[in-house]
Amino acid sequence: MIDLYYWTTPNGHKITIFLEEVGLPYKIIPVNIGAGEQFQPEFLQISPNNRIPAIVDHEPATGGTPISVFESGAILLYLAEKTGKLIPEDLRLRVEVLQWLFWQMAGLGPMAGQNHHFSNYAPEKIDYAINRYVNETGRLYAVLDKRLADREFVAGDYSIADIAAYPWIVPYERQSQKLEDFPNLKRWFETIKARPATIRAYEKAEAFKNQTLDIEKSRELLFNQSAKTIQR
Repeated sequence: MIDLYYWTTPNGHKITIFLEEVGLPYKIIPVNIGAGEQFQPEFLQISPNNRIPAIVDHEPATGGTPISVFESGAILLYLAEKTGKLIPEDLRLRVEVLQWLFWQMAGLGPMAGQNHHFSNYAPEKIDYAINRYVNETGRLYAVLDKRLADREFVAGDYSIADIAAYPWIVPYERQSQKLEDFPNLKRWFETIKARPATIRAYEKAEAFKNQTLDIEKSRELLFNQSAKTIQR
């Protein structure tokens, strides 16, 4: 059994999609990041960076005590290796998957995240910041679109590289992007969206979407952390 510490963010969706794809039993433990639940001491023991998702695997492949993992890319890689699914055994194909997994972790996720922040959450609209991250998000969409010009999925067969990228494309409208501008990406996106595991994963998220939050409190918790947040 996998305990999944989760909230309805793109990084959270990565893990539910994977778990639904492989059929690994799991239990969702919601961590409402808008209410500050990511700062609870019990959660920080698992995820010291106070971010979701995180997992605890109560049945590691090698046996012994449970293993906890934080960071969505590390979780995807851990679970793929545990199950032997959605990651190739062949060295060259495996390298392809890992390159694109890290591309998402280092590029698409952070840039789209800054796009979301300055376009939708920042208390003041800064044109330079908005344009910077909208344009960089578009550039990354174009990189992915070009990659998909001659292949169905990012790195051969469907893999954790696709699972990592897909949830960050879902809010494309909030990122000021149009899928029609990226036809190969759009075809890939619609293919993954229609997968039964993807549908089930997003259905799981519906249970948490209607929780009411204090917007100003959420803004303070999510966007105004500093070294003192960790040191106190």
